[in-house]
Amino acid sequence: MNIYKIKMGKAVCAADLGDGSERGEYVDQDYILHKLGRPLRSISLMYCYYPLDEQWPARISEAVSGENITFQWDYPYDDYFPYTGGIGGDTSGEPFRSMRDVRRHGQDVTLTITIDPHVSDEHLAAIGDDLRTFGRVFLRINHEATGNWFSFNKRATYQEVADFYCRAARIIKKHAPNVLNIICIGGIEHPETGRMEKEDEFTQAVIDADIWSVDKYLSLHWGWPYDVADDGGNSFNRLSVRDTYNLTKLSFERFKYLNGGNAKPMIMSELNADGDVTGPYEQAGMIRLFCDILEEDNADWFSGFTFYQFRDRGRLGLETEDPNNKNIGIEQPVMQTYKKIIHSSRFLPSLTQHGETELPITLRWGNSEDAEGIGIQVHFDGDPCFCELYFEDDSNLIMELNGRWFYKAPETKFVDLMPAFFEEHLSGSTDMLLRIFAPPATGENDISTEDGLYNYYYTLRKLPEIRIRTVPVLPSAD
Repeated sequence: MNIYKIKMGKAVCAADLGDGSERGEYVDQDYILHKLGRPLRSISLMYCYYPLDEQWPARISEAVSGENITFQWDYPYDDYFPYTGGIGGDTSGEPFRSMRDVRRHGQDVTLTITIDPHVSDEHLAAIGDDLRTFGRVFLRINHEATGNWFSFNKRATYQEVADFYCRAARIIKKHAPNVLNIICIGGIEHPETGRMEKEDEFTQAVIDADIWSVDKYLSLHWGWPYDVADDGGNSFNRLSVRDTYNLTKLSFERFKYLNGGNAKPMIMSELNADGDVTGPYEQAGMIRLFCDILEEDNADWFSGFTFYQFRDRGRLGLETEDPNNKNIGIEQPVMQTYKKIIHSSRFLPSLTQHGETELPITLRWGNSEDAEGIGIQVHFDGDPCFCELYFEDDSNLIMELNGRWFYKAPETKFVDLMPAFFEEHLSGSTDMLLRIFAPPATGENDISTEDGLYNYYYTLRKLPEIRIRTVPVLPSAD
């Protein structure tokens, strides 16, 4: 059996996904992988850290009566899930359980965390220490910082919020060099001014950040869940897709100008069209149109976007949460639209072959855009009716065959590869590669090794047994 070295690299445009927020529960990565058929570049998780408040560490919507709450952000602090790390914290809780789940499945973590701008340097250092074992982490501190809805904006001036961002980014990165800091602000919202929102206050933050970001909703019902978006209402809006794209591009150019003409990666950390405003069909159409514009414009300045989010209690998800059972999702038309987008060439990671190798081989996992695995040449006489893998080891693997990805947990001994052929049938005899990578089995790196902040290694000593049949099993003539 021929074995080849395989390198995983960047997509032209990264595809990320939000999973859990004030509007929905976290959905495990096994389920998402089955629905979408591939890992994402990164999964965005949303948490808050207000350790100086008397209600902390309770989730604020559970700690405070809702009698006087008429808007999602009327609580004393932001109604995200509490970040349980930090000083005196516990990394066995959230978001660390979810972060481990994300990384075991071959994805990076984007951690969005709103933080009280009055916390001490020691609090920020402790957050950095929490994140050291999680490889490449995209960290979005106090996002949408030029807005007025989050608690941190009600506790400090815009200049104080901007200064806090720079302080937090610097201290956390000192303790966790593996972290890439994202600044998420309004960017250019009024092109006639030629300036970004709160430009004087946030210029230094733009310079200090590793990645630039804006959140853009092509339509949004911000009054949810306290009213209904209907004719004559004033708690929702709808924007032009092309105008939104142009504003994002203008924001990138302005960030670049403020950074002395030097470009940094530009992303959308939240992108969607709200089905509360558009209905389910136009929601899907607007997302499709945005990605078509990226392709038409060959937007090489645009590094990626995060679809917000997988499952939502409103209509901002690939699934809506079943009101009878929060563990059940109801697929929306945008699910198949997004699935087609992320399986198109612009959004797929590169997979390149680099010569033959043999076992045992040490596989390296840097991140979802930098990994070294193997490819096994597999022959098919025709479209299979059985295609199975049997394992004897405790490896933690992600595998790709015929464009479909699969996960094998350490305790798993059998993986059924037939879903790789349910949508992409074989028309005849062919050879193809089964590609295998080994992300960290626990979701964390061993930082005691020389480059453990950035890399995880696993030595693969034995290949799985492969069973392929192109006709059903027939009983014995006896």
